[in-house]
Amino acid sequence: MDWLFWAILSAFFAGATAILAKVGVAEINSNLATAIRTTVILVFTWAIALLTSKGSDFLSIERRAWFFLVLSGIATGLSWLCYFRALQLGAVSKVAPIDKSSVVIAMVLAIAFLGEKLSVRGGIGAGLIVLGAIVLAWR
Repeated sequence: MDWLFWAILSAFFAGATAILAKVGVAEINSNLATAIRTTVILVFTWAIALLTSKGSDFLSIERRAWFFLVLSGIATGLSWLCYFRALQLGAVSKVAPIDKSSVVIAMVLAIAFLGEKLSVRGGIGAGLIVLGAIVLAWR
């Protein structure tokens, strides 16, 4: 259950991020705000990686891993650019639930591309996430 601890922390920090970003993006270009945030993340994560990894770890990364990590980084960057623009234009209480519907998209993609199976419980949960996002975003 170690994953649950980290998942809860992730949810907490993601929630805090929305509030902090909304205030930070209020008076500046949303793309500039994303660049500032990304730079902070870049420095922060490299510091942690360098403190917790061996030098040989970096050199042992295979091309396939590089390819998919680069694609993941591009997808993350596009997501953040869209998220900051949405926050600049809309209320956090409406933007965040729609953004979190990414959980359902991840589930669908995992089924389609990774061969994961969807249980009845998982399907009900995904449906409730979509329904919840619609209800929260509804005017």
